[in-house]
Amino acid sequence: MFLTNHDVVELTAWRRKLHAMPEVSGDEVATAAEVQAFLAETAPDKVISGLGGTGVAAVFEGDEAGPTVLFRCELDALPIEEISDLPHRSRLPGKGHMCGHDGHTATVAALARGFAKQRPQRGRVVLMFQPAEETGAGAAAVIADERFAEIRPDYSFSLHNLPGLPLGHVWLKEGIANCASRGLKIMLTGKTAHASAPETGRSPMRAIASLISALTDLSGGSVAGGDFVLATVGHVHLGEPAFGIAPAYAELWVTLRTTTNDQMQALVDAAEGLAREAAERDGLALETSYHEIFSHCDNQPEAVTILRASLDAEGVTHEPGEALRASEDFGLFGTVSRSAMFYLGAGEKHPALHNPDYDYPDDLIPLGARIFMRTARDLLG
Repeated sequence: MFLTNHDVVELTAWRRKLHAMPEVSGDEVATAAEVQAFLAETAPDKVISGLGGTGVAAVFEGDEAGPTVLFRCELDALPIEEISDLPHRSRLPGKGHMCGHDGHTATVAALARGFAKQRPQRGRVVLMFQPAEETGAGAAAVIADERFAEIRPDYSFSLHNLPGLPLGHVWLKEGIANCASRGLKIMLTGKTAHASAPETGRSPMRAIASLISALTDLSGGSVAGGDFVLATVGHVHLGEPAFGIAPAYAELWVTLRTTTNDQMQALVDAAEGLAREAAERDGLALETSYHEIFSHCDNQPEAVTILRASLDAEGVTHEPGEALRASEDFGLFGTVSRSAMFYLGAGEKHPALHNPDYDYPDDLIPLGARIFMRTARDLLG
């Protein structure tokens, strides 16, 4: 074990410190500074800060030529109020680490301590602390940053904790690991009227009401069958908070999900078609926009084989598991390298991701770090 008991105690305390100071996507300034301060003690050969916004990459070089292996974690928290009596609960109202990115960060930071003691024999390791995963913007921004060329990996690996799976068990499968998704904002504009004479205006009320059910009815299929389609209405706004005005403006936000990127266009076309029909029927102006666009995450066979060997060597119970309906922007690293992500069980009765009472299981920090370190040593020595 490359981590001492003292290391684990310190990493646990540091994870809890991060948990108490959550920053949402794109605002991870203090979190990135904490990561850089932690890394300074391990003396990486190179640190790149401000990568893709607030991202941090630490590089540990081997003495011989070899591949570049990247291990990625996420810095951002969520705009969720934490409900907890924990001593390390969020100190920031309306923000919380309800997805476990604080634990993922501590896991990858643990590798820095290992490589400080013993560099890889060949090639190099990149520890990537990525911003803005929750909005789908982070991986794209990191890869688009011109400095990413300095650390472009041959292999990329990541993990995510998974409540509902027994603590410490792993799901790892080839192929689709996470679905594609994007947020569609539908904006409808008519004309206001006095509430006593709504017929003199053009209200988007009927259009919005019909779209809520019509969009939801697009859903169907299963991820396993490869025909998965899901439209989830998440937000609706209609008019002003006044009794005397028949409304002129409405917004509807809907998340579209499909198994793969290729299937997304058909769902987009169907959703936009429904919006056009509703707008034309009631004489409304229509605008649409897209937000938080996630590509599907595809675990590539060679990378999965490498991870399976690491799990076997570390005695970790694993099975193929299922592709998740949730999205994950790690899939973009698969466009520049051989990549795979595995899911690490947080406990069968653990609060679900994005629940207000969620907290990362600290026991997963050394376990995840062991799996990653085994992977690095197998590839690089």
